[in-house]
Amino acid sequence: MGSAGVERSQQGPAGSAQQRSMLGPEGLIARTVAEKAEELRQTRRHLHRHPELSHQEHATTDFVVERLAELGLSPQRLRATGAICDIPGSDPTLEPLALRADMDALGIPELTTVSYRSTVDGVSHACGHDVHMSAVLGAATALVRVADAGALTRGVRLVFQPSEEMHPCGALDLIDQGVLDGVDSILALHCDPSVDVGHIGLKSGPITSATDPVRIQVRGAGGHTSRPHLTQDLVYALGSIATQLPAALTRRMDPRSGVNLTWGSIHAGSAFNAIPSSGTLEGTLRCLDHEAWDQAEELLESVLADLVRPWGIEARVSHDRGVPPVSNTPSSVGVLAAAVTGVLGRENLDPTAQSLGGEDFAWYLEKVPGALARLGTRTPGGRSYDLHMGDLMIDERAIGIGASVLAAACVQRDLMPATA
Repeated sequence: MGSAGVERSQQGPAGSAQQRSMLGPEGLIARTVAEKAEELRQTRRHLHRHPELSHQEHATTDFVVERLAELGLSPQRLRATGAICDIPGSDPTLEPLALRADMDALGIPELTTVSYRSTVDGVSHACGHDVHMSAVLGAATALVRVADAGALTRGVRLVFQPSEEMHPCGALDLIDQGVLDGVDSILALHCDPSVDVGHIGLKSGPITSATDPVRIQVRGAGGHTSRPHLTQDLVYALGSIATQLPAALTRRMDPRSGVNLTWGSIHAGSAFNAIPSSGTLEGTLRCLDHEAWDQAEELLESVLADLVRPWGIEARVSHDRGVPPVSNTPSSVGVLAAAVTGVLGRENLDPTAQSLGGEDFAWYLEKVPGALARLGTRTPGGRSYDLHMGDLMIDERAIGIGASVLAAACVQRDLMPATA
């Protein structure tokens, strides 16, 4: 893995090494992030102008690697896209804490008119990953200064992950490449446009849901719409599946599991007077509960078979395991809570509810302890936007707040044992 072995100047914007050490790690973090506020804003705007889809984050990787190298670090590129970089601590016997930022954009046209709007047609950072990367780069900048002052005991591993929005997701690929090897725990932030900037949402246990792509293919003989009784009325059957399958699942599974099957695409036929011979439904199956998620695939196939039997058609379901729920480890939530309290004050630490959104950060937490926090990005009194929408607007003060909280969590982690 990368290291911070490159010699850095002992005199910089924060003063001499002696002056920096007198500030203490929290003071160094606060001063560094404040000094770098405009640079972090411009970092975010550069990333926002140049979004790249999953598995295509080549220029984004180049940019991140260049910024890390400028800090005197030795980033390591991953197989195709993405990067990893270690900031060594003073105690090599302690396993590093990891900070993760996702990198990919969405195939959604940007609808804003800001000067730094996306320059790529049909692609935008509509999920805030540009903010996540900028916050982790800001945290890295502050932590390098803390390390220079000899105040970073536990090392930090920076993980810039591609392809969070794609299935199969990038987290599994990075785990396969060994990014968690020797890691004590892992933390991340995710933009939340329903929360005011300056606030952080936290929750122990499940904070997101399991999310799986589902595709159902149906086939029948087809025929003339004047004689539906002589063929299989496939469109009628599709309508029944679309409405009854989600309802049936809610009656066959514990309602506390929060199972939700929602369609995003239904296709069949091309003529108004012909019953087609094939059709498809595509959607997502979401579960709040991990155990229910484990049971869902078998039950989905069973219920579907019962539903289509009266129509005499063939139906096949393709249910891919997407991501499990993100289940925050209490000890890691405690680390983040202490960091938020120190940076923002306890009054700005908000409880948050479990959502039906999916996040591949969950796969990291299947391997090591960790936590995902919700970073408020709404301007107080302003409009509430939504993620995955082309008009998403972010209050850019969230970048420095995210950087400060993540860096402070790394210092907090020096003081706490590695427990699940």
